[in-house]
Amino acid sequence: MLGLIQYESGSIKILGKSMTENKETILKSIGYMPSEAMFYPSMKVKEVIKMAADIRKKVSIVCAMQHKPELLIFDEPTSGLDPLMQTEFFKLIEEYVDEGGTCLLSTHVLSEVKKYCKNVAIMKEGKVQCVDSVDRITKTNAKRIQLTRDGKQENFLFKGNLNDLIQNLAGHDITELTIEEPSRDEIFMHFYTE
Repeated sequence: MLGLIQYESGSIKILGKSMTENKETILKSIGYMPSEAMFYPSMKVKEVIKMAADIRKKVSIVCAMQHKPELLIFDEPTSGLDPLMQTEFFKLIEEYVDEGGTCLLSTHVLSEVKKYCKNVAIMKEGKVQCVDSVDRITKTNAKRIQLTRDGKQENFLFKGNLNDLIQNLAGHDITELTIEEPSRDEIFMHFYTE
C-alpha cells in the first residue's frame, strides 16, 4: 500500500497509461472511494451496491472493492469510521494487497501511513517531493530536545552532532534534559515547511 500525503491535482498516469487518453480502460481497473461518499437516501444498501455494480461507479468501501480491481484509490477513507471499523477496513485492504492488488491511500492521518503503508509519496504544490519506504523517509538524525536551562523550559528539534549540543549547554544550569526521536508527524512536516 502506498500512502499519498497532501494530494494535489496534476497530470497523471495510472497503471502505466495516460488518464486523459485511456480513461475508460483505466476506470474498469480501479476501485475508488471518495472522502465523503453520498448515497441516495431512498435506496436500500443492497440497491446502492447493485446499482454501483451495474453502472461501475465506485462509491463506499464495498462498492470500490466489489469487482476486485487492480488498483484501489481511497481518499480519506477512515473519516467518520469508529476505531473498530477503521481496524476492519485496514484488514480488508491488507488482504487485498497480499493478493496482489495495489492501493493508493490519500490521507492526512499520518499514523495510518506509518502503521499500514510500506511506501509513501509526499506531494507539495502538485509536485512529488519524494517516494520511498516509510522506514527510509522517517529515518533521521534529528532529535527532539526538551530541557530546562537556567530556569527556562525549552523544546526544540535539533539536527546535528549531539556533542555540539552538549558543549553548547556547558556552563548553564540544566535541571532537566530529555532527548527523544522526533514524531513521524514532525518528520513528514519538514517536507512542507521552508
